[in-house]
Amino acid sequence: QVQLVESGGGLVQAGGSLRLSCAASGRTFNTYNMGWFRQAPGKEREFVAAISRNPGITLHSDSVKGRFTISRDNAKNTVYLQMDSLKPEDTAVYYCAAGSGPIPGTYRGRYDYWGQGTQVTVSS
Repeated sequence: QVQLVESGGGLVQAGGSLRLSCAASGRTFNTYNMGWFRQAPGKEREFVAAISRNPGITLHSDSVKGRFTISRDNAKNTVYLQMDSLKPEDTAVYYCAAGSGPIPGTYRGRYDYWGQGTQVTVSS
């Protein structure tokens, strides 16, 4: 089992940057594909980015491509989401997730474990 704890959220002005971190417990972090999802008030949770267990494959949603970058450090059991050029529509709770499937995916069902989330608010 994996426990995930997100950090790094906060309030930022439009055009600014934030870096989210997700620390994982356990010794098997490098066996999981990792993903970031977000959920805005009144909306469904949506895919943001994913990275394979050996960080050779990354996926980013069209809405964040070119602005957000997912990365991981297996030695530190941590996955990151660098968010640049933030927009008010990026405001949401951001969740980290771990999946044991063969490849990372954009579908929530691919992920077995979830963190509690961290709030990101972008003011205009």
